[in-house]
Amino acid sequence: MSLKKQINDKLTEALKAKDKNTYPTLRLVVSAIKDAEIAARSKDQKEIKDTDIISLLKKMIKQRNESCEVYEKAGRTELLESEKKEIAVISAFLPKQLSEEETKKICQDAIKNVGATSMKDMGKVMGVLKSKHADTLDFSKVSSIIKGLLN
Repeated sequence: MSLKKQINDKLTEALKAKDKNTYPTLRLVVSAIKDAEIAARSKDQKEIKDTDIISLLKKMIKQRNESCEVYEKAGRTELLESEKKEIAVISAFLPKQLSEEETKKICQDAIKNVGATSMKDMGKVMGVLKSKHADTLDFSKVSSIIKGLLN
């Protein structure tokens, strides 16, 4: 089943259950997917792929994480909690992210395979990781891990 269908099914389910924590967020996700589909049609693509939806969801989570930081600094706990709930709803549709230990091991293997010895080689390592593990790695963590391993 496509990711778009899963999200639409979950939205229908949340609307029937009158789950006020879930359906507003899912409506935002569905709306963002429709916007992306419209943009894709202008580029002569017939439909949006699951990989495009995953990157869209990651972008939405990143935006909410940035909002969380702002709300935390401003002491707006009610808005902070709202953003965290939205992050949880959106994250449910993303592939499972690898743990810190698994990420570190994959980074070590990539450094060894590329033959990286300094920070100049970081781009090569990141390229290898993005090609093989784009959906399962959190690249904000990967960057700091690679920097630590190469220094």
